[in-house]
Amino acid sequence: MDNTTYIALSRIDVLTRALDVTANNLANANTDGYKATRQLFSEYLVHQNDVHTPAGEKDETYTQDKATYQDHLQGALRQTGNPTDFAINGEGYFTVRTTQGIRLTRNGQFHRRLDGTVVDGSGNPILDNNGRNLVLQQQDDVLSVASDGTISTENGMVGTIGLVTVDNLQTLVPEGNYLLRPTARTHAVARPEIRQGMLESSNVNPVSETTKLVEIQRDYDLTFQLLQTESTRNMNAIDKITAEPMS
Repeated sequence: MDNTTYIALSRIDVLTRALDVTANNLANANTDGYKATRQLFSEYLVHQNDVHTPAGEKDETYTQDKATYQDHLQGALRQTGNPTDFAINGEGYFTVRTTQGIRLTRNGQFHRRLDGTVVDGSGNPILDNNGRNLVLQQQDDVLSVASDGTISTENGMVGTIGLVTVDNLQTLVPEGNYLLRPTARTHAVARPEIRQGMLESSNVNPVSETTKLVEIQRDYDLTFQLLQTESTRNMNAIDKITAEPMS
């Protein structure tokens, strides 16, 4: 393959990954607490040692998908009226206990099991500020959550929802559509702000992501056409050479 083909293939590889990332964002546009994934692109130069290369054109530029990262911009808060729906306004994450260990989430759609344990949609218990499962008594009926996370019922105070964060949000590893695995030490949020009866929507903008998806597909098609043109040109050149009589 010639250099044009290599450059085009590097571009197609990046566009394929971009297509997957953007499609996944769109698929989770309605997932509460979901944070959009973004890509980091870079270009790298390859120096050509061919002495016949014109001056100033001895470097070739290739496209590289360097990494992906999460956009932790807060999503819009919407009213639900459900007393066990909680939205975080500002920094912080709920802590839940999974079978794989402690995980963080911004998805505050919880419910109470028959034994009183407050769990997320996958059955993972939410933890209080002391790292214990948050459990309500069966006789507790009226649930009230203050902005600092303090939970009270008609029978008195039950506990406090624990909100934690990390110094570098990019050290959080996504697991599934709404869970994050902390790889660095977590610490309590200094000024937690929880809104009861509300949920944080995904921070994905469907219109923006759809536009991006169309642009990626168009770019992919054009690059693929370039590959096909180069392939045809190379085949024609080979046919011409093989057809010429040897002197």
